[in-house]
Formats: sequence, C-alpha cells, structure tokens
Amino acid sequence: MADKEKILIIEDDRFISKMYQLKLSLDGYSVQVAENGKLGLELSKSFLPDIILLDILMPEMDGFEVLKNLKATANTKDIPVLIMSNLGQEDHIQKGKEMGAVGYIVKTQYTPAKIVEIIKEVLAKKTVAKK
Repeated sequence: MADKEKILIIEDDRFISKMYQLKLSLDGYSVQVAENGKLGLELSKSFLPDIILLDILMPEMDGFEVLKNLKATANTKDIPVLIMSNLGQEDHIQKGKEMGAVGYIVKTQYTPAKIVEIIKEVLAKKTVAKK
C-alpha cells in the first residue's frame, strides 16, 4: 500500500481537533495536530502534510496569518488549505479564498462526516493533479 496521506489539523479547540484526529486516523490517514497557529506553521514545514485543516481564531497566530505564511513559503505553498472556522461572515470566507484556501467550512453548518467527505474530495483532486 502507498504511504498514508498526511493531514495537519491546526485548531485550538482540543475537543474538535481530537475528534477529527480520531475520525481521520480511523479512515487511514496519518494525522498531526497543532493547538495554535505558530506551532501549526512550524509543524507544516517538517510534517509536509497533503492537506491542512486550519482554524481562524487561535492564540499565538491567527489562521489568516498562518495561511499567508504557508503560501509565501516554497515547500508549503502548494499544500491545499481547508479553512474550518465558526466565523461565517462573507468577508472572512472571501478573504480566505483570496489568500489561497481551497475551501472554507463553517463548522456549525456541517457534520464531521460531511467535513471528512470534503477532505477526501480535496485530496482526490490533489492526487489527480499530480498525475
């Protein structure tokens, strides 16, 4: 079997990050978690995930700052970033997409199962693009 696809969750809510870490691990992914933006940025450079799930409101460094840094760094700029936030305002969604996020999920509007489906779709598109 090929190497497991790697997912980095950058989320300060431990309950949410643990839930997704467990769900995605059970689905066969290699999952790492960072509880703030600064740690997430550091981990992204060493772990080099296939996709990053990124919260916006976090200590140390917010998600927009993390996204800006990821897109400005050579070895992380092509990693798809899926924003998962409770902020559902149109300007936040627009800003996230303009900064290079592949999608913006308002956590309260989706079930965890649906979010996992979206993650799989993004990873499938990335795999197709690589070929």
